[in-house]
Amino acid sequence: MKTMIKYSLVRFTLFAFLIGSTHLAFAQSKPALQQPPSTLPKDFPQLPPLLKTEGGTLITTKRQWENQREKIKADWLAFMGEFPRKRAPLKTEFLEKEDLGGFTRQYVRYQIEEGIFTDGYLFTPKDAKGKLPAVVVFHPTTPFQARGVAGLEPEYDEARRQGMQLVQRGYVVWCPRNFIFDEGTGEKSGARMWTRNAERIHKQHPTWTAMARMTFDAIRAADFVESLSTVDKKRIGCIGHSLGAKVALYAPAFDARYKASVSSEGGIGLKFSNWDAIWYLGKEIKDPGFELENHQVLSLVAPRAFLLLAGESADNDKSWAFIQSALPVYKLYGKRENLGWFNHREGHKYSDQARAVAEDFLDRHLK
Repeated sequence: MKTMIKYSLVRFTLFAFLIGSTHLAFAQSKPALQQPPSTLPKDFPQLPPLLKTEGGTLITTKRQWENQREKIKADWLAFMGEFPRKRAPLKTEFLEKEDLGGFTRQYVRYQIEEGIFTDGYLFTPKDAKGKLPAVVVFHPTTPFQARGVAGLEPEYDEARRQGMQLVQRGYVVWCPRNFIFDEGTGEKSGARMWTRNAERIHKQHPTWTAMARMTFDAIRAADFVESLSTVDKKRIGCIGHSLGAKVALYAPAFDARYKASVSSEGGIGLKFSNWDAIWYLGKEIKDPGFELENHQVLSLVAPRAFLLLAGESADNDKSWAFIQSALPVYKLYGKRENLGWFNHREGHKYSDQARAVAEDFLDRHLK
């Protein structure tokens, strides 16, 4: 066992060294995070302006925007599902713990709702002084779920082990399991499992979409992270890829404790990826007359920091439309620099370029 652990640490050290060269190149030439594509796609989305009321009145002040913001939020919650006003106690259980040199990794369980628990992996730097910034890592749709980003599965791509990566940058890191990977459905993995878990949520909460449950889980993740004595409550962020990217958009929109967020290749537009799946928002988003769109969700994040990572797959140059739409809202707050995007054009992955940009963005806004 000791030999295996030693071998794993050597592999990770070598991987970190190789990634370090990418970060050095990045440091020498940081990409502009608000640079529009040189050529806009022919099917570039035309999004309704955010700074205009239904009556056509232009919004020019923060007070006017706050009224508009509350309306947008209410419209989305009416569709997506309202969150419980009273939250169940966490009843946190700190279980198996490993010492991995400069940090520890611990398996943790806590309560989402009465009798409903989730689990995941907590990373904590050792010998750190004072309160630390924290990042919640929302994992993608991998059968390894949180174990992948937590570095517990040898088959999982090392480049996406964000829990291992971020703790070594001085963050407390929480990697929770998404509810669509709950056990007990009779399915081992894949769309059938995700569908059955979504159907179970609909039975428990008839007014909820599955995205409401994911967002509420993210709210409870902030509750848990905030409860840790090692964490600075004012410096909590999140990051997610693919499935996790969708959560990393909705989490800060509906919980202001997330001060900086990175959404990687989630397909920000409702037509960009499978938002109509039952384990997300459902088929209603394709109904005639459905008027909601995710530039509204993004506007709820303002003026806090948000970065969209595209790779020419779920997100591409069309995704710029959503950043462009939300920028005027950020400008109202004098926080234009808090919103950004980067298209690494390397496909549906969390590439070395993406990682370098993401980590710099989180460092800039949380440290």
